[in-house]
Amino acid sequence: MPETRFFVSPDGRDDWAGSADRPFATPKAAQEAVRAVTAGMTGDVVVSFTAGVHHLEEPLVFDDASGDSGTNGFRVIYQAQGYGTADQVEIEVSGGRVITDWTTGDDGVWTAPIGDLAPRRLTVDGRPAARASRAGGLPGRVTKTNGGYVTDSTEPQSWPDPSGLEFGYPGVYPWSEAKLAVASISGDASSSTIIMAQPAFDHAKSLYDAKWYGAGGDGTWDGLAAPSVIENNVAFLTEPGTFAVSRTDAEGHVLHYRPRPGEKIGKTVAVVPMLETLVSGQDVHDLVLRGFTFTDATWYGPTRTGGYLHYHGNARFERGDFQKIDLGADVGYVHVPAEPVQLPANVSLTSARRVTLEGNHFTRLGAGALLIENGTDVEIRANVFDEISGSGIAVHTSTRVSVEDNLVHHIGTEYRGSPAVLVVESVETTVAHNEIHDVPHNGIVVTGGERARGTQVISNLVERSMGKLMDGGGIYLSAPQGSSFAGGAMVRGNVIRDVLTSYNFGLYADYGAAWITVLGNIVHRADIPITLQVGPPLENVAFVGNFWDTLPDGYDTPPATVTVAGNTVLPKESFDEAVRAVPAGADILAQAGRRGLRR
Repeated sequence: MPETRFFVSPDGRDDWAGSADRPFATPKAAQEAVRAVTAGMTGDVVVSFTAGVHHLEEPLVFDDASGDSGTNGFRVIYQAQGYGTADQVEIEVSGGRVITDWTTGDDGVWTAPIGDLAPRRLTVDGRPAARASRAGGLPGRVTKTNGGYVTDSTEPQSWPDPSGLEFGYPGVYPWSEAKLAVASISGDASSSTIIMAQPAFDHAKSLYDAKWYGAGGDGTWDGLAAPSVIENNVAFLTEPGTFAVSRTDAEGHVLHYRPRPGEKIGKTVAVVPMLETLVSGQDVHDLVLRGFTFTDATWYGPTRTGGYLHYHGNARFERGDFQKIDLGADVGYVHVPAEPVQLPANVSLTSARRVTLEGNHFTRLGAGALLIENGTDVEIRANVFDEISGSGIAVHTSTRVSVEDNLVHHIGTEYRGSPAVLVVESVETTVAHNEIHDVPHNGIVVTGGERARGTQVISNLVERSMGKLMDGGGIYLSAPQGSSFAGGAMVRGNVIRDVLTSYNFGLYADYGAAWITVLGNIVHRADIPITLQVGPPLENVAFVGNFWDTLPDGYDTPPATVTVAGNTVLPKESFDEAVRAVPAGADILAQAGRRGLRR
């Protein structure tokens, strides 16, 4: 059947016909043209974008009720021109605004008025700039108070615009990182008093109330005792490539940036992210997005609420009560959000069916990159995710989602508990042949529940996970994954190397994990390849035919409901050579990672 084709170009016009020689200028105009023809489709509708940057003024929203879905068995395809060929062009869909009104101060710092914006990210010549920070946290001897902190240093009184400061607490729980806003700083000649923004600080004290008896002593734990990261103040602008936002100007906020060597006003392009959503979809089906680079979106959640109260993975506290979790008399307890809220994504699809996202690049994004929620038959294939503040790919309560041949690295740059790939209570999800490296916590997370079953985690390559926080692993699974081994989760043929921070596990079945088969995987250079004792305990979990470089604790006396059989310990120093010498090991190595890019 013949295709219907439309074209979009930065040099086009929205009042043109959208043909190859008279293209539309914006994705919105092309979308309106697509909507006019989808009801009577007799072939695919293909929208091709010529090379260039498209700065969105508002999110691109796909809605089945508006006519954005394919019909009559055909698809609507948005793509880079020449997709899949040597002539494929580069297309950037940006939610940012170029900053042009720079001036230079005597200290070499550039400044520009930005109105009421308060960006958490900045892109300069295509590279992310870092928020200005003070190494080492608060100066002096610090004491926590009911409303904040007191220090015997007077230095904080010299920091201008204290209400723009944000404190960071990596490891507030070993697997969590909190961010909290400052309200004010005052003091005298001998001390400074820091008052934290409310109610976020009180909520943080309730959430991060814990005891860790297993660590020895009386179990006292105070992850909020003092911040170890302090960000966003012009007093900290000492390093090239850093920025801060001040709010002391009566006419609006001012962006401050210390340039890198060689950067010049008028030639250097700085982009502030504006939109919180680049692309969203509701009930859309038979849709394909391929060959795009999605960039420069933001998320103002911490600014709106006075903080980011992270718990685990993408979950945080934002509302409701707190639930005390007793981990046992010899371990301790923690508090968790009774109504956890998930991190949003800058590209998200809800209740999508038969949708494909292929060959895209998600980068310089201020929330999670991609979220599929309540989706069915969705393919996420051969994409790249990097420089993301939160998670790479998140799949929630969906059915038959395929996550294959993607590259995910340097995510969680701001929200460091974020996983590279997250699967939440989904059915028959496949996570296969992905390459994940240089991430701050878990590589792949699969959380179970009443509806979870049939997850396949197959032949992924996970390297240098757990770069910042503790108590996680290359692959992490929790809670029941079904009701039988036949319908449970299969974790097979994965290669996990270099799990970095202390107290980590290469293949981590945790918190009542059940109905999981861990078969024929390789773990090298983790603290411990697996753990057999967790609370609540593991039930119906099998570790069979794996290769690792140390014997797990309690291996010879596993719990009655855990099977360990046929696993092989190889010498740590010569592990690579030894595992390649075993045919089964060599086969696992050959299959792991993106197809066509083995290593």
